[in-house]
Amino acid sequence: MKKPGLSSILVATLVLVLGVAAEGQQPKKVSLIGYLSAGEQARDNTPAEAIRLNLRERGYIEGQNIAIEYRYAERKPDRYAELAAELVRRKVDIIVAAGGSRMVLAAMKATKTIPIIMAGGGADPVEAGVIESLAHPGGNVTGITNLSVELGGKRLELLKDAVSKLTRVAVVYDPTSPSSSREVKDVLPDAARALKLTIQPWEIRTAADFEKVFSLMSKQRPDGLYAATSTQLNANVKRIADFALKSRVPSVGIRQYVDAGGLMSYTADQEDSYRRVAYFVDRILKGAKPADLPVEQPMKFELIINLKTAKQIGVTIQPIVLMRATRVIK
Repeated sequence: MKKPGLSSILVATLVLVLGVAAEGQQPKKVSLIGYLSAGEQARDNTPAEAIRLNLRERGYIEGQNIAIEYRYAERKPDRYAELAAELVRRKVDIIVAAGGSRMVLAAMKATKTIPIIMAGGGADPVEAGVIESLAHPGGNVTGITNLSVELGGKRLELLKDAVSKLTRVAVVYDPTSPSSSREVKDVLPDAARALKLTIQPWEIRTAADFEKVFSLMSKQRPDGLYAATSTQLNANVKRIADFALKSRVPSVGIRQYVDAGGLMSYTADQEDSYRRVAYFVDRILKGAKPADLPVEQPMKFELIINLKTAKQIGVTIQPIVLMRATRVIK
């Protein structure tokens, strides 16, 4: 048998080396993430940036191995379906839905196959029909539920603890929002009875309703104000906080509310939620199926108190509540 010559061996070796080099130079797959937000781009930088940073910690760098398509509904729920459909047409690998159960449902109607990661907010996802159960979500949805509505009773309790003379609490809510309605009709009444408080619901359907409601509310002079959650109300937290400040009424709401000048907020720890969103993105990009990833509830919570507001409205926060605060604004 004829032995291979030196030239043949060199050629074979060269082909092998070039083949390995070519394989090493194959471009890495760039995963496309769709980020769907209920808010406005100018006001949504904090959560979007936090998710990007936490993805980076896991090795996902925008422009290198992931790309992100951003869509903002500008506080208009009727745009959810349109924007979700846009992301599906872009053939994203994952949709991160940062806008509550209504947004997740819109994304679910747009696709039955693309994984959808809830980024917190909204009503109980089981009751809303988004998932089958927390442990076994089923379908193509998983992620975080921040219990925003379910924490309503705790917010009311903390307001009562902070302002001991509280007896009547006005509640502004949006009856067109399922989560806001449930908060007022199911969650708050039970808590109010236990705390011996009277709650007075005030409907805010459109931005035009604020002035009329505030005018009527001023005549009744409630002891406290509770700002429920909805896309409409979250877009007007500054307006609500300004009214409470002007009326010298102690108030409570979500994180954005106290940042806007409200007295108190109690919510899930947002930074921790952003970290968990990055975890779900990582797991799914590595092959996990949403149906097999249990939906997570928050483990950390934030109580934020605005002492600057307390001073302006002439309220002294009880020391026991101040000791429990995660952050105090001075």
